[in-house]
Amino acid sequence: MKLAPLDKTRLSDFVLLWNRHIGDAFPMTETLFNQNSFDDDNVCMDASRMVINEDDQLVGFVVAKRWQETIDVSMSKTTGWIQVLLIDEAARNQGNGSRLLAHVESTFASKGITKLLLGRDPYHYFPGIPTEFAHVASWFESKGYTHSDTEYDLLRSYTDDDSDVERSKHIPEKSNVHFTLLDISEQDDLLAFLHRCFPGRWEYEAMHYFRKGGTGREFAVLKKNDQIIGFCRINDSKSPYIAQNVYWSPLFDDELGGVGPLGVDAQERGQGYGIAMVETGIAYLRQRGINRIAIDWTGLVDFYKKLSYTPWKSYESYNKTL
Repeated sequence: MKLAPLDKTRLSDFVLLWNRHIGDAFPMTETLFNQNSFDDDNVCMDASRMVINEDDQLVGFVVAKRWQETIDVSMSKTTGWIQVLLIDEAARNQGNGSRLLAHVESTFASKGITKLLLGRDPYHYFPGIPTEFAHVASWFESKGYTHSDTEYDLLRSYTDDDSDVERSKHIPEKSNVHFTLLDISEQDDLLAFLHRCFPGRWEYEAMHYFRKGGTGREFAVLKKNDQIIGFCRINDSKSPYIAQNVYWSPLFDDELGGVGPLGVDAQERGQGYGIAMVETGIAYLRQRGINRIAIDWTGLVDFYKKLSYTPWKSYESYNKTL
């Protein structure tokens, strides 16, 4: 078997391999894989590789990333990410996974990467190793990776039997502030707010959102004196690209909506704006007829439990210093 550079013409083979092994829990589509694993400018082609067997079949691959964009956001240039490493069952226990991992680590070390994270990349699939894949976590631990935290995806389905089903469609009201959807004319105001209060990943994702044609309907905002002091991202099937909290929508027959991330200006916290911001995002999705909503990549389980959201999937965060 040989290692070879990623080949986009094999897109369907990547997706078939993924779905054969983990598609029951994390169903992959060609559109999503192309978006996250080929079109992301941060994919490091030097570090990413696929495994090809003697019959020229794809039997494994690793997608690795490092920050390579030129936009002005606070992203570490010494951090690398392994987005996914997957080996076909028939090709396991033959050293193929170890070869892929060693290739990533040596390539990144030569490029000045000092810390490697599993998942959590721009256009990520996972914020860590899915908890049910304990054997994968053990394997990475044997390679020197350290566990740091557990993250969760949360889920709630709204039915006619719920006591608050109608209330969930109502926009909250609080004195001296106003909850609304962002207007496209306020794009610069939102980006300035994010740059000031949440520089880094959330700012980066908002910039990409507008570059991909976003009109504002995916951002609920909180205003005080006509100034943005909070936001909540919401996603559905009409969003300009497939967002993280709706990745696994093929698991359901009905539409899946997504809430998050969200944040409130630090100077305005402690007034109940955070939970109201979430309720606002939920209300807009519910008004669009969405009855199932996911909240991804969070450790704030108790916070979201106030709105009857419960853990759906969990992930173990791992990292290694090179």
